Amino acid sequence: MSGSMLTKPEDVVDRDREWDLLTEFVTDPDPAMRLGIVSGRRRHGKSYLLQALSQRIGGLYITAVREEGRLPAIQRFSDAIAVHAGLRPGTLRLTDWREVLANALDVTVRSKTPLLVIDELPYLLQHSPEIPGLLQQLYDERQRGTGADPGPRVILCGSAMSVMHELLSGTKPLRGRAVVDLRLGAFDYRAARKFWQIDDPLTALQVHAVLGGAPGYRPVAARPHPNDGFAAWLSRTLLDPGRAVYSRTETEYLLREDPRITHHTLYYDILTAIAQGATTPTRIGAALERQRNAVTHPLDVLESTGYIQREQDILRPRHPVITLADPVIRFNQLVTLPQAATVEQGFAEQAWQAAAPTFNSKILGPHFEDLARTFTRRYAHTLLPGGLPGPVGTTEVADPAARTKHEVDVIALALGERPQAPRARIALIGEAKATAARRGTGDLQRLEHIRGLLTDQGYDTTGTTLALFSLHGFYPDLVDAAARRDDLLLVDLPGLYGIG
Repeated sequence: MSGSMLTKPEDVVDRDREWDLLTEFVTDPDPAMRLGIVSGRRRHGKSYLLQALSQRIGGLYITAVREEGRLPAIQRFSDAIAVHAGLRPGTLRLTDWREVLANALDVTVRSKTPLLVIDELPYLLQHSPEIPGLLQQLYDERQRGTGADPGPRVILCGSAMSVMHELLSGTKPLRGRAVVDLRLGAFDYRAARKFWQIDDPLTALQVHAVLGGAPGYRPVAARPHPNDGFAAWLSRTLLDPGRAVYSRTETEYLLREDPRITHHTLYYDILTAIAQGATTPTRIGAALERQRNAVTHPLDVLESTGYIQREQDILRPRHPVITLADPVIRFNQLVTLPQAATVEQGFAEQAWQAAAPTFNSKILGPHFEDLARTFTRRYAHTLLPGGLPGPVGTTEVADPAARTKHEVDVIALALGERPQAPRARIALIGEAKATAARRGTGDLQRLEHIRGLLTDQGYDTTGTTLALFSLHGFYPDLVDAAARRDDLLLVDLPGLYGIG
């Protein structure tokens, strides 16, 4: 079966590149065994994608279960192998993991497109750490595939990111043996709007600011009804202690996903400090009244699990800015936790009214800036004179005459330029504001001033586009100016979402 014949099922939204990569992997005719790793955060749709792939080609899909013991797991896997081979459950009595894995490979090889998927592998490793070593032995034994038929294709999947990434690291048994190492991210903001079927771009932005693009939230949160608005939807989802998607419950569940996160109080305090604006290890330590080195290891763990991210300044070597990567955790630390007593007494609407200013300044504002950078990376190339830009991020520009620094929300270097390179060509500098006011010529003058400062500092700004991103549009004189100039780009909310 060729990869081109494996059309993606209609219920698998977006994920075109990922589907193509996986179908190419499973339909490769090589007679030797091949291994793939798929990792990604909870609710990102890994299992959904792999179940669809497995069903499409008749593969053997088995998922591990949290806190299941070693012997029950071996028996459950044995039963799944028996059923796949056309036998009754209980027919196979396999005694250890080597027998289980060898039998699973033998059974799958009988089909034209042999596939074995082991989902949530980290749960198995808690009681059976020998599995990667056994897979290495089986892999090495099956490298001299001599038949005409394709060898087994094995996909290992899991949500504990640090465990999955370690599978292929250093001296680990599977290092150098995987063909695919696919890290499944959330949907981007445009795909998320389509997936949630939200017509109004402001509601789509607000939902994305609290849940991100993780597709697994839609079944448990349901989409906002057009007539009752974002606030009513929020009160009955993330702010309802009786719901599965209540943000306190969800945050605890997310943090339990990684076995290395043990001191939950310390991790909670670190996440709160970051959410409130501490962006370096020193500031985070100070917020917790601890030394910087006391938070270094927890920060490394949070970064490897994908809960925080460190963003480098695009122009200057300085400390990377630490931010929260997960919108649900950010919402929990800034809105739910401070209002927890009120929320848990059933006064969600009152809690939300009290928290709305925090939401606008510390959640919606930074999220809008983040989407402006995503827009620049993914969609701005159709509007920029130079086409696709290079690295995109943020920077600070010194203004010696005024004895100040200007923070730049969006900066893109030209394609081929390296971050922090002197005299780099700058493709775009932009400002993103989620305030209620429209943007005007004053905002444009500020960007022109910053462009002049960058020119004085030796950067090439001859092809630089100035971009203004606004939640509530622009004054007419600015719109007129943009029509006359080819170095000015205005992006409102419909423009951000590619509507119209």
